[in-house]
Amino acid sequence: MAFVSVILVLVVAFLAGMESVLDQWQFHQPILNCTMIGIVTGHPLEGVILGGTLQLIALGWMNIGAAMAPDAALAGVASAIFVCMKGMDVQEAVAVAIPMAVAGLALTIFVRTITVGIAHAADAAASRGNVGGVEFCHIGALMIQGLRVAIPAGVIMAIPAEAVQAGLEAIPSWITTGLSTAGGFIVVVGYAMVINMMASGKVWPFFFLGFALASLSELGLVALGIIGVVIALVYVQLSPEFNSGGSAGGGGGAGVDPVDAILNDYE
Repeated sequence: MAFVSVILVLVVAFLAGMESVLDQWQFHQPILNCTMIGIVTGHPLEGVILGGTLQLIALGWMNIGAAMAPDAALAGVASAIFVCMKGMDVQEAVAVAIPMAVAGLALTIFVRTITVGIAHAADAAASRGNVGGVEFCHIGALMIQGLRVAIPAGVIMAIPAEAVQAGLEAIPSWITTGLSTAGGFIVVVGYAMVINMMASGKVWPFFFLGFALASLSELGLVALGIIGVVIALVYVQLSPEFNSGGSAGGGGGAGVDPVDAILNDYE
């Protein structure tokens, strides 16, 4: 079973590496790759918790022009291996994920530099009318992206769990406490970056209402989610900007459901 888990983790890491450039199934996102590694290793709860925590950080990571963001794929895969296979604490893994993301960024730049040569080879094959050669170059470049995450994942899994645990125990408590505290701050900063991008005067009341509801210990995440959906639906039904055809009496938009109109716009 351990061997099967290792193979499945390598498959997840390979898919995460490819998805960092494909963006088709989003396997490079921590919420997915951490959860998948947690499932294949028999620790789904730890994988979900770690993935959700890292996802709040990764939401603020994006490529802007020539500036490349830290690598969420390697950060999620490496930290999930540490938690699900090496017994590391989730908060410690969150702190470890940051330098892993920076290392992944360096690997990304290195791999994309190599793929420049592969792109020229694909151009040469296209000029000769060699369609198979172009396909080979594309698939080869994509596999290199997958190996960019799979190889470090294999190296991390090759490290004995005892060595990892001994290394963790050798770290002074003030460093581990600092890493845990920094991990909490990093999550807050990532969430704040997302809020800063979507903040507007219309959503701030709901933001503070969410904090007030979250303070009620009787309400869980499911209850808060249901309340949020209900409030959003009521807001859409009553807000004038979603009922532009209506008059003061509300009769101008009769027969048109504003929720359906919004959903139809995204179809």
